[in-house]
Amino acid sequence: MRSILFVPGDSARKFEKACGTAADALVLDLEDSVSLANKALARSETAGFLQQSPRAKYLMVRVNAFDTGETLVDLAAVMPHRPDGILLPKCRGGADVRELAHYLAAFEAAFGLTQGSTDIYVVATETAEAMQGLSTYAPAHPRLKGMLWGAEDLAASLGALSNRDGADYSGPFILARNMCLMAAAAAGVTAIDTVCTAIGDLEYVADESRAARRDGFGAKMVIHPSHIEPVNAAFTPSEPEIAWAEEVLRHFAQNPNSGVVQIGGKMIDRPHARAAEKILIAAGRDLP
Repeated sequence: MRSILFVPGDSARKFEKACGTAADALVLDLEDSVSLANKALARSETAGFLQQSPRAKYLMVRVNAFDTGETLVDLAAVMPHRPDGILLPKCRGGADVRELAHYLAAFEAAFGLTQGSTDIYVVATETAEAMQGLSTYAPAHPRLKGMLWGAEDLAASLGALSNRDGADYSGPFILARNMCLMAAAAAGVTAIDTVCTAIGDLEYVADESRAARRDGFGAKMVIHPSHIEPVNAAFTPSEPEIAWAEEVLRHFAQNPNSGVVQIGGKMIDRPHARAAEKILIAAGRDLP
């Protein structure tokens, strides 16, 4: 999963358009992109779309946050129709993941779904309280698959006038990005980079995406279809990367008791082997 496209939950027309894109996954959004007046419509439209089969993409639903009182209403509307995952905004830490997991288990039992079949993703940095809870995700709940950082709501929580210093994020938001990356790595789940808000600047999108992958993010959220191509390109391993990964794993397979091997005059150790495995998995290649 490289690109994850947000789609407003109250627009069936946009659902169909999103399905025709190259996004690897869609987030059917019941939260920020839907007005209060349209919440019921969004639940109905989203439920109807989830009933369609076969599914061409991974479909998750962003429900409303726990503090809104809308979360269970959202889940009751969509869970009968088997969403692949639930995205919980303004998540405060591991305790919120466990609470959501209990709800999902109950809905799965009520609607005859396989227990544990609904994944959990969280937006982990939207409030100051959430930042304090980043260390509580590890060890990860079995349902937790990914953690996303976000800057817009965090700015409001901090009382910041802006989250930018020119074209780049300012200090508090770089901290949130990096801490989410570390927390996801500690929990052993995918770190997901936030959306790029420079809608018309595809080179900026590409640069931001390449920087995210360089630093360890495994995917990126997208709010405009034009961003999908540069995001997918950035998160797709290149042929030289794949060749390097295959060579590293081949050397370790030939030397199973070695902690270090030499390739091209360079010392390669076990952490490089783990990095090589991630490259091949991202490329959809079989591990040697």
